[in-house]
Amino acid sequence: MSRLQFHHVHKRYGDGPDTIRDLHLELPAGAFSVFIGPSGCGKSTVLRMIAGLEDISEGEIRIDGARVNEVAPAQRGVAMVFQSYALYPHMTVAENMAFGLKVMKLPSDQIQARVREAARMLQLEPLLDRLPRELSGGQRQRVAIGRAIVKEPKVFLFDEPLSNLDAGLRGQTRVEIAKLHRQLGQVAAVYVTHDQVEAMTLADQIVLLRAGDDARKHGSVAQVGTPMTLYHRPNSRFVAEFIGSPPMNFSPIQLSSAEDRFARVKLGGQLLDAQVDARRLVPDAGASLGIRPEHIRLGEAPGAAHFAAAVEHVERLGDASLIHVSVQGLDGLWVVKTDQPAPRPGDRLSLSLLPSDIHLFDALGWACERTSELTEQM
Repeated sequence: MSRLQFHHVHKRYGDGPDTIRDLHLELPAGAFSVFIGPSGCGKSTVLRMIAGLEDISEGEIRIDGARVNEVAPAQRGVAMVFQSYALYPHMTVAENMAFGLKVMKLPSDQIQARVREAARMLQLEPLLDRLPRELSGGQRQRVAIGRAIVKEPKVFLFDEPLSNLDAGLRGQTRVEIAKLHRQLGQVAAVYVTHDQVEAMTLADQIVLLRAGDDARKHGSVAQVGTPMTLYHRPNSRFVAEFIGSPPMNFSPIQLSSAEDRFARVKLGGQLLDAQVDARRLVPDAGASLGIRPEHIRLGEAPGAAHFAAAVEHVERLGDASLIHVSVQGLDGLWVVKTDQPAPRPGDRLSLSLLPSDIHLFDALGWACERTSELTEQM
């Protein structure tokens, strides 16, 4: 059972600001952990520090409890799958998968057994004698994964392995990677991607990193949790904006009144009751309201606040539609996701917002905990 620990890890280049800032967390044994975040937030840097391809400026990384800061990459018990496949073009599939084991000087019969087993797991048996140029992109990626499997590592590292594949192959290969991780049992996997679909569908837990002009936050952890925790219970506006496609709708609000577990706010001239811990909210301090596109109801739902809206644009996705609307009294456009028959541009709608679906964020962008979450903690 392999677990991966980061103890106050920092990474900086020269005298510049931190690329990774105070990474302090544990990835449980056997977990499939996905690092995600904006471009330049340091996702791949984390992977390269685990692999030993980048030095650590401060802190330490432990694999199965052993500090690996000064351990050579080949001795860390990790295997990395790259975006570019990195296959030797003059070697067959079997030879590519066996190459690392030959460097390790394993016995020939053991090498052959590991290659055969990896080929069976990845359905590569009919392709073992082919060269990389005779394979599709998806097959080449499976060979690259097989080359990692045969090493029987403690930790698998995936650096955006599906980004070179078309949409259909990405979906198929995602399923194969998830199935493979289940088969391998208690082996930790760390996966880096910019694709939210990959993160939400593969991860046992997501680590969302920040990026931006603020050097005090760049490369720090915004939130760690299961995919559904980050989606339904974001701890900040940054998380709520980043997780979800299309993203959460936001509008500024004014605080009308607040109690410990209840806030009444004004949005577009209307009063809304929100079931949240209102202690973060201060009158006239710049708070905002957020709501997911699929949580906006069409029509006038009982117990909801109602808003008049005009349809500006409709995107039909097949099983659902995205309706871009201008809401009376609000600036900008909101997006509504619905599986009901889509209206046409220019149509007038009534939208309903239920108190249980509303998120409130304070002036600094931190989320106010919902009343249901507070009850769970008691």
